[in-house]
Amino acid sequence: MTSIFAKNLRLRPSILTLFVLLTVPVFFAIVAVNYVSNEKIARDNADELVGRFSVEAIENIQHLFDPIKSLVRSAAALGSEQPDFFDDNRSLKYLFSILQHSDRIISMYVGLNDGSFRQARQIDPAVEIQGKLPPPGTRWADRWIRPQRGSSPMDHYLFLDKDRKELGLSEQTTSYDPRARLWYVTAQQSRDLSVSDVDVFATLGLVGFTVGAPFYSDGVLRGVAAADITLDGMSNYLAERKISAGTLSYILDHQGRVIANSERTKTYTSHNGRVELQHITSIGNDLPAIAFSFRPRDSERTFSFEHGGKHYVASLTTLPPAFGKKWQLFVITPLADFTSAFDEQNKRLALFGVIAIVLQICIIYFLSSVISSPLERLALKVAKIQDLEGDNLPPLQSPIREVAVLARAIDTLDAAVKSFAAFVPVGLVRQLLDSDQKLVLGGHSRFLTIFFSDLEAFSSMSEEVPSQKLLEHVSAYLGVVTHAVNTEHGTIDKFIGDGVMAFWGAPALLEDHAQRSCFAALRIREGMKELNAGWEATGAKPLKVRIGIHSDAVLVGNIGSKERMSYTVMGDGVNIAARLEGINKEYGTGICISHAVFKEAGERLCVRPIDDVTVKGRRSKVPIYELVGAHGIGPEFEPDEATVRLCQLTRTAYNALVAEDYATALSRYQEIMSEYPDDPVARAMAKRLSAIDPSRLVPLQMSR
Repeated sequence: MTSIFAKNLRLRPSILTLFVLLTVPVFFAIVAVNYVSNEKIARDNADELVGRFSVEAIENIQHLFDPIKSLVRSAAALGSEQPDFFDDNRSLKYLFSILQHSDRIISMYVGLNDGSFRQARQIDPAVEIQGKLPPPGTRWADRWIRPQRGSSPMDHYLFLDKDRKELGLSEQTTSYDPRARLWYVTAQQSRDLSVSDVDVFATLGLVGFTVGAPFYSDGVLRGVAAADITLDGMSNYLAERKISAGTLSYILDHQGRVIANSERTKTYTSHNGRVELQHITSIGNDLPAIAFSFRPRDSERTFSFEHGGKHYVASLTTLPPAFGKKWQLFVITPLADFTSAFDEQNKRLALFGVIAIVLQICIIYFLSSVISSPLERLALKVAKIQDLEGDNLPPLQSPIREVAVLARAIDTLDAAVKSFAAFVPVGLVRQLLDSDQKLVLGGHSRFLTIFFSDLEAFSSMSEEVPSQKLLEHVSAYLGVVTHAVNTEHGTIDKFIGDGVMAFWGAPALLEDHAQRSCFAALRIREGMKELNAGWEATGAKPLKVRIGIHSDAVLVGNIGSKERMSYTVMGDGVNIAARLEGINKEYGTGICISHAVFKEAGERLCVRPIDDVTVKGRRSKVPIYELVGAHGIGPEFEPDEATVRLCQLTRTAYNALVAEDYATALSRYQEIMSEYPDDPVARAMAKRLSAIDPSRLVPLQMSR
């Protein structure tokens, strides 16, 4: 937490942030409390309205059916008292009087046990009857069917206008038998007033349900009096009574199928006289389907749910058992219909608060700049000092005493850092500054990768090449090494004449220090190829670089005295890395790495085994490898097919050597020489194996 504040916070933003932290939460808390309070009020209001609507709607549905039930019951009672009343057409006027009592009834009729049928019904002038349109002006119709022995009965239609004046008569034979209809069968089975399931009205071509009541004479069923109500009539009833504009209402049967809906959409299909109601989850609207899935299974209570980013309140209530059908009233209403006014008020409050806060921020920002501007300039100067780029920054003059003292202290710091960087490599200074390490004597053990490079035959070259020219070439070589080490985030320890010592993994930790050191060596190899090509073009001699790399646990830290110290590494691993650089001379190789390096970074390296050598002071042999390429850092570092084959052949020869099958090893090295006559490793190993008795072969010892 301390480092975050030290690196990121500035005075002016801090003042603004403090203001925002003190005022904005309070403002939003007020808005939130107001919003939550309003939403709770709206939700409670919605729950109350939905509950009240459900109760009232159920009562209204019952009241809708109660008069119709009473009329049907009275017709059945008349049939019981006067069994022959419905035997002739004098009963049609009575049926018509019942039809006029309620605009919900579309037809009133009686079916007798002998198959006769009499009906008073409404007429739609646009719907054909018996294959033709009714006469113009038709509003009502009387219908009767008398069964005849030996022949099909005749179906009679007497068309009437709104004043019941006769307009025409239509007759044709029919197979209609009231005793086979659902309404007749339902009333006959229940032996009491009943409401049928949804069915197709054969005489009307409409879909609805029938309220029917049987009547008896001397205990024998004489007939059934019934009234038809369409589903459209029920849907219109729901559409006319809504809690809010977005409310959806449905009447469902006990299986969740839609009987009526406030959207007035068709939710049924008719096939061969049979009606199939659609389930609430399959009517083409996701909202009622999702609401139905959220319904509580254990009780009938108002519930809430969310869909499409909107909140809804819903209820599913079953009609009382006295109704005679296990119908359910399903109501869904969006909460936004009740919270819209509150939402607008909250928006206005939020807008006003935001404008006020923005104005205050602008004022505070202007006032804070008077103090923060010089401090920000000092912070910029410190950052440039840390990056060792503070050469051209003038001293800061400030009338504020504390700022002036701080400015003088920073100028002193600038001079001290520049003096320190004159004796220590700039890259190391920058790393020390970035890693926040203190310059104190002492060190600690860390697993690092150490790198040594040197020029081959530099002593003889210094005698042949003019000093100035040699200095230019060596400087160019050192520049290539420095650039490669810095590119791979290494630390140059020191320049030792024509040699360079560097290491990876300190002061900043690197998980892939071995891999980066190998990549740096390959970059040096490619960089020297370019330099040598230019020198050879001018007739100058090329420089050949030898590199040794080893990974080991060494002591790293500030070594020396309090008066003079150096950030370096010490230990046996450093000596091994230096000897690996020198052993290149024995095998004619350019980059020699130890087995420890290969273990750390071998998956992306292309190497070939050279030999198992001994280290002074150690009993075990140390496998060494030549680094010839790498994968995934650039096409110039990828090994070609010839190099890959050379590595494979060398591996087979090395395996024979390790197995102490010296004859086979010699043969395989000779095979390599026949295919790669210029390979120095095969030449050196074949020379050793052929010149010495294999039984007396002694591993080469690394030395410098």
